[in-house]
Parts: sequence; C-alpha cells; structure tokens
Amino acid sequence: MDKKTTGIIATVVTGLLCGCPGLVSLCFGAMYALVSQVPGAQIDMFGSSDPADALTFGIIAVLIGLVMVVIPIIVGVIMLRRKGEPVSNEPIPPAI
Repeated sequence: MDKKTTGIIATVVTGLLCGCPGLVSLCFGAMYALVSQVPGAQIDMFGSSDPADALTFGIIAVLIGLVMVVIPIIVGVIMLRRKGEPVSNEPIPPAI
C-alpha cells in the first residue's frame, strides 16, 4: 500500500472510532448543560439532583467531544498533506 492509501484508511478509522463518539458526546453534553439551566427541571445525575452537577457533566462532555472530533481532522491533515517535491538541479529552459 502506498502512503496515500494508508492515510485515507487512518482518517476513516479515526473518523469512525473518534469522530462519531465525539459528535454524540457533543450532543449529550450540550443537552445536559442546557437542561441544567431550565428552572424546575427534574435532574437525576447519577443519584444527584443538583443542577450544578448536570452543568459540570455537560461542559466536560462537550470538551471531551471537541477533542475527539479534532483527532480525525488532525490525522487527516497530517497523513494526507503533500510533502514538498525535491528540487531538481536541471536548468530552466529559456523562454521564447
């Protein structure tokens, strides 16, 4: 396999294993953060009904989701970037 094929495979795999769970984490984190701000909402965060716990969990989930979404982007940029072509020492032909 050449380097470009390996880069495409690495990008797709990290997209599936990091990107998709990261998007889910972003959605659920945003939902928990928004629900913590609703007055009178019945919140049950692992046995606690404190809205601050839901807000903390939501912010942490959003941050983890952002990191997980950025990983496939970085892998894709690093693996699929074009390396500089080696400079040849041949003389440039004169313009006509």
